[in-house]
Amino acid sequence: MIVHDILQGSEEWHAVKCGKASASEFDSILAKGKGKQRATYMRRIIAERLTGKPVETYRNAHMDRGTEQEPLARLAYEARTDNLVARVGFIQHDTLLAGCSPDGLIGADGGAEIKSVISTVQVETMMRGVYPPEHVAQVQGNLWLAKRDWWDFVSYSQDMPAHLRVYIHRVHRDEKYITALEAEIRRFLDDVDEAVYQLQLPVRLAA
Repeated sequence: MIVHDILQGSEEWHAVKCGKASASEFDSILAKGKGKQRATYMRRIIAERLTGKPVETYRNAHMDRGTEQEPLARLAYEARTDNLVARVGFIQHDTLLAGCSPDGLIGADGGAEIKSVISTVQVETMMRGVYPPEHVAQVQGNLWLAKRDWWDFVSYSQDMPAHLRVYIHRVHRDEKYITALEAEIRRFLDDVDEAVYQLQLPVRLAA
C-alpha cells in the first residue's frame, strides 16, 4: 500500500484521489441491479481520468454536520476506548487505482470509521446491535486496503444522552467478502479503462 500523509479535504488530497475508486463509494460499485449508482460513479471516475480534475460531488446538511462534528466524535471515541486515533490522508493500493481515506488508524492492527448521525439513526443502529449494511463495503474495503485486522465502526450522535452518544461495533476482516470485493473493484476499474480508451479514439464521422 501507498500512504499519502496529507490533510483530508485539501487540494492535494482531492488531486491524489482523482480518478481512483474510493472505499467510500465501494457500495455504489457493488450496486448492480440497484438503480444507476454504479454507472453514475463510473462516469465520475471516467470524467476525472479524462480531465485530470476532481468532479464536485453533492453535499447536504447531514454531510456538513458530519464533517463539523467529526473531531468531537473522535474525542468521544478516544475517551471511551483509550484508543489513540492517528489521522491519515489517503491509502492507495499498490497496483490498482483504488484507495481509502480512513477516519483514523489505531495501533498496528486497527482503524476507525466515524459517522456523526442524527438521533433517530443512532437509535436504529443501537437497536439493531450491528452496524448499517450500507457501510459494510467501505469498512471491509478499508480493512483490505489498509491491511488491518479490525475496524471500529463508530456512530456518534451529539443530541443523545451522554451514555448513548457513542456506539461502537468492532468489525473483523471477512476474507471471503474481501476476495469478492477486490474482484468487483478490478472489474469496475477494467470497465473504466475500456471506456477511457474508447473515448480517446479518434472521432469517426458517419458517412
